Amino acid sequence: MAKGSFQLIILVFLFQFLDFDIFKLAYCKQNLHSICRENERKVLITFKEALTDPSGRLASWHGEDCCRWNGLSCNKRTGYVIEIKLRNPYPHSVNGDGLVHELGGELSPSLLDLKYLNHLDLSKNNFGGARIPDFIGSLSKLRYLNLSSASFGGRIPPHLGKLSELEYLDLSYYYNETVENGLRWISGLSSLKYLNLGGIDLSRAASHWLQTLNSLPVTSELHLFQCQLVNLPTSLLSVNFTSLSVLDLSNNGFNSTIPEWLFNLNSLKRLDLNSNNLYGVLPDALANLTSLEELDLSENFGIEGKLPRELGNLCNLQKLVLTNNRFDGDIMGFIDGLSECSNNRLETLYLGFNELTGNLPNSLGSLKNLLYLRLWHNSFRGSIPETIGNLSLLRELYLSNNQLSGKIPVSFGELVSLDAVDLSENMWDGVITEAHLKNLSSLRELSIGQLRPNVSVVFNISSDWMPPFKLVYIKIQACQLGPNFPTWLRNQTGLKTIVLNYAKIRDVIPEWFLNMGLELEELDVAYNQLSGKIPNSLRFSSGSNVDLSSNCFEGPLPLWSTNLTTLYLRDNLFSGPIPANIGTALPSLTDLDISKNNLNGTIPLSIGNLTQLTTLVISNNRLSGSIPQFWENIPLLYILDMSNNSLSVNG
Repeated sequence: MAKGSFQLIILVFLFQFLDFDIFKLAYCKQNLHSICRENERKVLITFKEALTDPSGRLASWHGEDCCRWNGLSCNKRTGYVIEIKLRNPYPHSVNGDGLVHELGGELSPSLLDLKYLNHLDLSKNNFGGARIPDFIGSLSKLRYLNLSSASFGGRIPPHLGKLSELEYLDLSYYYNETVENGLRWISGLSSLKYLNLGGIDLSRAASHWLQTLNSLPVTSELHLFQCQLVNLPTSLLSVNFTSLSVLDLSNNGFNSTIPEWLFNLNSLKRLDLNSNNLYGVLPDALANLTSLEELDLSENFGIEGKLPRELGNLCNLQKLVLTNNRFDGDIMGFIDGLSECSNNRLETLYLGFNELTGNLPNSLGSLKNLLYLRLWHNSFRGSIPETIGNLSLLRELYLSNNQLSGKIPVSFGELVSLDAVDLSENMWDGVITEAHLKNLSSLRELSIGQLRPNVSVVFNISSDWMPPFKLVYIKIQACQLGPNFPTWLRNQTGLKTIVLNYAKIRDVIPEWFLNMGLELEELDVAYNQLSGKIPNSLRFSSGSNVDLSSNCFEGPLPLWSTNLTTLYLRDNLFSGPIPANIGTALPSLTDLDISKNNLNGTIPLSIGNLTQLTTLVISNNRLSGSIPQFWENIPLLYILDMSNNSLSVNG
């Protein structure tokens, strides 16, 4: 037997004992990556040469194997290019590296030679207002086309309507505000599942947009926000696009009632009609949309009536936004309805800026998945229900500007996930203790009190208590914090905003506060009895606001080297001259009030450098000398009060 024949017999013998999958794996691994075809590599080079690429995002586009180039995908079996994904990965034109990452230039018709291209994404680039080339409509295999925010403009080529296999089309945020043609070309996109034309002026399609889109039987998402469609038909002879799960018609200004045909869209999960001047009551048929997960009817200003209990039957609701309308009456039945859902999923409830009344129902505590609750700017009465403590997942609670009253329940302290709370502009009374705050370890924003100086809430917190939270924002108004400056703030090293006015504090600003190293955006301790000198060591970020009015501060006017926007130091005991360099040290001031102090000397010429100044109040001091003639340098000034000084007019 020949040696070669003997070896072949041995291999066949071994093959019987080895797992066939090993051979299969070896074969597949060898063929996992296919080298692209030479003709398509040349096509892509031509495509690249027509583009501008200032940051070198296409630097990998060289060499023989285009399937390895960034942004490209090939069919692993045939090697044909099937995907071009060149979406700008940076949200801004210039990233932190200082480079412009937007592709631009022209789209080469050489793309037509990519016969199997099914995915093209050029979004968030900058093609300078150029039209979408007609040849895109001849890429017959396309299933995905995204040219959004890429600064294409002008006429949308009706050739796009020939893309019968297209499933995803996003042309949102055109460079031009108005397109030259309507939407009838869309009716040819029989496979379309996703359409986004948001931000394009489609006013020329106002008469036929709905009928055209109704011809797309498999479409599941329509995004037509801010398209100036104006006309919202209230009826349809037949509703064909019943596959819709997302419908966004926000910011179109329809000025109509909510159309009945919407309630035939039984698959709808998200409906956004905000900012459309809609009016009238909520139709009863809204309760038919049992699949609805998100509903936004905010900023219409004309939807009215009571929130129906039937709305609470939408047990799949996760987000309900009804802000800025004219809803009235109580919410008892609506919340009770939600609470009866065996698997209530509501996470976001925004009912602010309406005319709602009545008490907050105890059943509110049954909405245990709530993350965000905004009921501010209504006319709710009564107290916060004790059941509020059941909302252990709640992150935001905004109840400000209502007519709520009574004591803050101790169960409030069980909101362990709470990040921001605003209880201001109500009529609370009683005592707030550590028990109200001790478990709020996630708290970053706290606001309570009212602008009216009648103190009815007392903070009774031990001087050595260390809060579990790290606040960024604290606003306590017309509540008794004093007589001492609240020492429980001494570990709040992340504070940016401090508002503690009408707080009955009779103290000096303590050294520990000055040594915290805060860089503040706002400091307001007005209407207390704080005393002592204000050091220049306080630090403020650009555009900050400072109000130390109506205290007993003394010494020279503080002058922080920063770009403050407003500075109110009126009604104190400051003395000495106005700093000569005030106009150069604080060049961004818009409002300056240093009235009712003991300031003397002359008005410094540098005030003429405050070119953004709108309010200048220096009355009721001991200033003397002539009034400088620098008013032409302060063109925005509209409030000027220099009365009750010893000033003279020059000449």
